[in-house]
Amino acid sequence: MKVLGIDIGGSGIKAAIVNTKTGELLSERHRIDTPKPATPEAVAKVINQMIVFFNWKKAVGCSFPTTIVNGKCIHPGNLSEKWLNVKVDKLFRKECKLPFYISNDADLAGLAEVSLGAAKKEKGVVIMITIGTGIGSGLFFNGNLIPNLEIGKMLHTNGEIIEFHTADSVRKKENLKLKDWAIRFDSLLEYIRIVYTPSLIVLGGGISKRYDGFKEHLQTEVKVKVAEYKNNAGIIGAAIYASKEHKK
Repeated sequence: MKVLGIDIGGSGIKAAIVNTKTGELLSERHRIDTPKPATPEAVAKVINQMIVFFNWKKAVGCSFPTTIVNGKCIHPGNLSEKWLNVKVDKLFRKECKLPFYISNDADLAGLAEVSLGAAKKEKGVVIMITIGTGIGSGLFFNGNLIPNLEIGKMLHTNGEIIEFHTADSVRKKENLKLKDWAIRFDSLLEYIRIVYTPSLIVLGGGISKRYDGFKEHLQTEVKVKVAEYKNNAGIIGAAIYASKEHKK
């Protein structure tokens, strides 16, 4: 029931002890800046700092910001090119001497929301969208995860990767007004509607806290909700994932 969940992001690495039955954080959330450059060795040392901080001795769940298959990173994402083909679970286990269960960050944020949060009991197709350094996505059907959907890696109409047009980091970099960014983001939501016909889209990431300030500019007909667990969804989902995998 008590599991340490760690959420690795482009700017920060966050962790807390989670009650996996209720989603409640049983500790204060601890944050350490993501090292620059975010190489495997540098990130592994921060993960070990987290383990020491919480004095943790059991299995750990970890959400990771790119595609993970059987614990291996198969796309470098926004961290470092050196992550490609790294067995992340094995790397962290070697550094911390504990079992690690690793999966994609948006998949695990979605797992938290589908299991206990905004998408609980929602039938049909549910898509979790995390908006931050990039655009993450998690796909669920009747509550079951279909892993490693990478909507952010699709191409925009100009031929560029769409997260380079719609991520929150782009809004900040281009100094876009919230309305102008929302119009861009709405085009992504509409594309998702056409391709996947979801019954619900759940929005996470830091900018989701400003949903009331931009929702009027979203014209898509898909039902949209803000993640109930907000920026803690990745931590909670990681803990739930580790709990399930450790029992297998």
